[in-house]
Amino acid sequence: MRPTATRLDGMPGPKSFSPWWGDTSMHKQRGVIVYTVSPFRQRGSKAIIRGWLFNGYRRLAAQVPYWIVPFALGYGTYTWAKSRDAWQNSKAGHIALGGHH
Repeated sequence: MRPTATRLDGMPGPKSFSPWWGDTSMHKQRGVIVYTVSPFRQRGSKAIIRGWLFNGYRRLAAQVPYWIVPFALGYGTYTWAKSRDAWQNSKAGHIALGGHH
């Protein structure tokens, strides 16, 4: 009786090129290039907070003219519409618009 394919899916046999995890008995593979980062360059987020406080504030402040004007127009329209709606639904608004209360 032959073993099933599921049973053969364990560790690779001797004709396999890549070893099992942690197996160091095979020869070194050729053509594998490993890149590392210098320990002096690994502190990429060393000054991230200090850099954001100054540079981030400068960049956000430069964008204020682009978003404050549309925000002010939108907020002004919103407050005008709320007060107009409150007036139209009041007794004085109904009388002024010719409606019945």
